[in-house]
Amino acid sequence: MKILLKSSLLALAMLFAGSSEIQARDLALKTNILYDAALTVNLGGEVALAPKWSFDLSGNLNAWTVNSHKWKHWMVQPELRYWFCQELQGHFVAAHALGGQYNVGNVDLDFKMLGTDFRNLKDRRYQGWYGGFGVAYGYSWILGRHWNLEAELGIGWIYTKYDVYPCAKCGTRLAKDRSHNYFGPTKVALNLVHVF
Repeated sequence: MKILLKSSLLALAMLFAGSSEIQARDLALKTNILYDAALTVNLGGEVALAPKWSFDLSGNLNAWTVNSHKWKHWMVQPELRYWFCQELQGHFVAAHALGGQYNVGNVDLDFKMLGTDFRNLKDRRYQGWYGGFGVAYGYSWILGRHWNLEAELGIGWIYTKYDVYPCAKCGTRLAKDRSHNYFGPTKVALNLVHVF
């Protein structure tokens, strides 16, 4: 996971530093309103690479426990986008990677989805890392000279390796180095975007 984070940050730094052609209108900062509502701090940046192409890098962090519910995690998600009309506005398709770590427990989610049983989060704590990739479709509406609203939905695959503990606060490990493959949504975003 550290390699994915370092590679993504290095790629973004090289894009900004290596291009003297970047115009102010080719840069954007964004926040995912859905993550904000879930108390997950997040920030994304996007740079236009060429006509109809851009690179997006987002990250998020949830580092606290609320009412004994533990949903701690961090994630980084680099994404390459192809815009059908002009970069940073209208329809786009994308390919993304993602990776991070989590520590989740005492969360009551009573459903199963695509082979993953979220009901286990109520009585167990899961701590581990994950990585994966996916594809996405999105649309960016122009709200004003410097503001856009962007919606995106992605699907893909995630591999995770984790340890299992008996409860949200207990320290005795029940299982070590378990793994799971997940296929399904990998990105859901409603971004408020500031275009420079």
